[in-house]
Amino acid sequence: MKKIYMDNNATTPVHPEVVKEMGLYYSDVFGNPSSVHAFGRKARDAVEKARGRMAEFIGAKPEEIVFTSGGTEADNLAIKGTAYAGSSRGKHIITSAIEHHAVLNPCKHLEKQGFEVTYLPVDKAGLVDPQELEKAIRPGKTILITIMLANNETGTIEPVSEIGRIAKEKGVYFHTDAVQGAGKLELDVNGLNADLLSLSGHKFYGPKGIGALYIRKGTRIQSLLQGGHHEKNKRAGTENVAGICGFAKAAEIASSVMDEESEKLLRLRDRLYKGITGKIDDVHLNGHPEKRLCNTLNVSFQYIEGESVVLNLDLEGVAVSTGSACTSGTLEPSHVLGAMGIEAAVAQGSIRFSLGRDNTEEEIDYVINILPEIVSRLRSMSPLYKKKK
Repeated sequence: MKKIYMDNNATTPVHPEVVKEMGLYYSDVFGNPSSVHAFGRKARDAVEKARGRMAEFIGAKPEEIVFTSGGTEADNLAIKGTAYAGSSRGKHIITSAIEHHAVLNPCKHLEKQGFEVTYLPVDKAGLVDPQELEKAIRPGKTILITIMLANNETGTIEPVSEIGRIAKEKGVYFHTDAVQGAGKLELDVNGLNADLLSLSGHKFYGPKGIGALYIRKGTRIQSLLQGGHHEKNKRAGTENVAGICGFAKAAEIASSVMDEESEKLLRLRDRLYKGITGKIDDVHLNGHPEKRLCNTLNVSFQYIEGESVVLNLDLEGVAVSTGSACTSGTLEPSHVLGAMGIEAAVAQGSIRFSLGRDNTEEEIDYVINILPEIVSRLRSMSPLYKKKK
């Protein structure tokens, strides 16, 4: 049976060169980077070199990079850390209704602690309106704006640079969750006007369990972990040397192949969409038709459930998802699609194809050939489809 992976927004396979890079730090260079002896110094040197490579990846300074256990921790540190540090100035935060739960849940947690959060709506393409965001700012009270760079479910790319400019003019910290955009979009913290930016290694062919938070120099932030003086007192805990070095290697590779890879993925994504809509009726594109990640195609097949399509494709050797891996298993419609005004019945028929560097035209054509029969069979059992006919 074929094995075709099209769920790269959930995670990506670790690049062989990344695996090779990491191996050294499980064997030869195994010291604790906080130790002062030669073994520790060698590990510390590796961590600091990796920090420099990650800074270069996003146009930052090495001292502005704090390594974390992943995107979720980076988001939590950015949101809670700045909220706690700035609570004496104000307790108002602005975010959007389509954020990843790694942003939404920390915001909800802060609401229980007396903070106020404004959840901005989005249009039918999933875009935040910068003008509405500006209106939501409360002078002297708003301390943080957190808006994602690109949505993990639909791929819609937000007007982050403009939002960051507004935040800067109003004297409000701006955080962007760039986890899904990294490796697919050029990142420049200054161009994005970001004070804080979250990254995760496993989204661009690096290891799981490692991420980073960019913290612009001068940004007031409170550590969430109490322990040693690691990461300049911003994140306690012995550094994951192998993960950090693999993370930096993945970023280096992503930078070198991004342009060529993006062109390829865009071509495959559009081939897939054209093939699906050419053979199947009642298909709805979810997300912006143009301002979208090159690898992401989210479509709804009306009258059926997306979960059934996922399971049937899996039986044919194709791995896709209905949305975020962090919410898989729930029967609730996607909060992202709901915020975009898509009816629950339509949203429940959604499928996310997220392509990666290993996908081929042959694999795209295979999916286009097997999907119509799957959809037709499921619709034949659907009372909604029978009613339509």
